[in-house]
Formats: sequence, structure tokens, C-alpha cells
Amino acid sequence: MFYSSLLMVLFAMVSLRATALTPGPEFIRLNKNDSMVIVADLQEGLYQIVRDYDTTVFRNNMIAHAAIAKVFNIPIVLTTSAEHGPNGLLPKEISGMFPDAPLIRRNGEVDAWDNSDFRAAVKATGKSQVILAGITTDVCTEFLALSLRSEGYTVFANTEASGTFSRRLADDANRRMENAGVVLQGMFAIVMDLMRDWRRTPGSLQLLPFLDQYLPAYGYVARAHEAAVLNGSLAPGELGL
Repeated sequence: MFYSSLLMVLFAMVSLRATALTPGPEFIRLNKNDSMVIVADLQEGLYQIVRDYDTTVFRNNMIAHAAIAKVFNIPIVLTTSAEHGPNGLLPKEISGMFPDAPLIRRNGEVDAWDNSDFRAAVKATGKSQVILAGITTDVCTEFLALSLRSEGYTVFANTEASGTFSRRLADDANRRMENAGVVLQGMFAIVMDLMRDWRRTPGSLQLLPFLDQYLPAYGYVARAHEAAVLNGSLAPGELGL
């Protein structure tokens, strides 16, 4: 009887130890009060070399990336590379959205962080979290992301708004960035993390129209609900499903 009770106690202790939770990796969250957006070389000429995304989809993704700053009212810094040459201008949909934002026109530096005016513009925001996208993924996004990480910034690379010559190059660049601590996310995840709660501001009132414009697959979820509420009626057999 004694040994049976002792075994039960020992088994309970082992089971308790086995089920004790061990803290895992830190969940790095976006904080809209400490975040900024960078548009790095999303230029009309460079846009034409993107081959890892459908051109129509990628154009929408570029504009959506910039629009994150507008809907959340967070700082944005724009930069271009040799815009008077073949790289071209920023799309007017982006430049027109932020006529008063810092626009750093680089005439030689490949990595935007090597430009002193650009560094000053980023530091002037006073933010430590950077939401970044650029063309190309393996140069303009990767080089800048790694430079920002080395300076202590938390970097969220918008993988849907960065493009390059091939999927292979994008994968290689994303792997190198991820190994350096860069968070790789798409636009929807970035927006959801900045918002956190649909009841906040910005919340559903501001973000459902944003998503309807830039992520119609989700926008149509809201449209279908609206149509059902305003015009719908139950078909025979639906009640109670």
C-alpha cells in the first residue's frame, strides 16, 4: 500500500513537471504609436522588372503599402533611386497621397541607409518600428532592412509590396532577412496587428473601406454581410443550420 501511494505521488510530480509551460519565442507586435512606413524605390521604371508577382496585383500592393500610413496616421518616409533615369518616379497614387512627406531622392546610394538625408528623415520620426517595402526585394528592401536591424530598429518587411526578378531571389532575400530578425508579413497581417481590435480607432469604420479597396477578397466578405442584412431572407431549410 505504501509503495503504491508513493508511486502515485511520484507519477503526479512527473506529470506536473511534464506539463509545465516553458516560455517560447517573443511575439513581436506592431505598435501603431511607435511605427512608421518606408517606401523604398517603388518606382514606375523598377515596377516593370518585378516578375514574382502578377503586375496588376503588385501595383495594388505597392499603393496599399503606402496607404497603411494614411489610414493609421503614422509617419512615412519616401525614397527613390536615380528617379531622373530609367528607374522613374514614384507612382502618382503614392506621391499624391503624401505631398508633404519627406521624399529623399538618392542619386547613387544603393542602400538607402547610406544616404545621410534619408537617415535623418527616419530618425526624425522618433519611431523604432519600421514597416518596409521596396523594389527589388533582394537589394532595396533587404539591404535597408539589414541596415535598420543593425541600428536597433524592429523591421516588418511587407512581402506583398516588395518584388524582384524571380521567386527564387525573393525567397533567398526573405530567408536572409528573417535570419537577421526581420519580421516577414503581408499587408493584411500588418494592418490587423496595427489595429489589434475592430472596436478601436482606426477600426472597422476606417479599415473595412480600406480593405475593400486594397484587399477585395476581404472587402466582399463585408459586402456580402451588408447585402444579407439589408436585402436577405432565409431560404427554406436555412433556419437553424
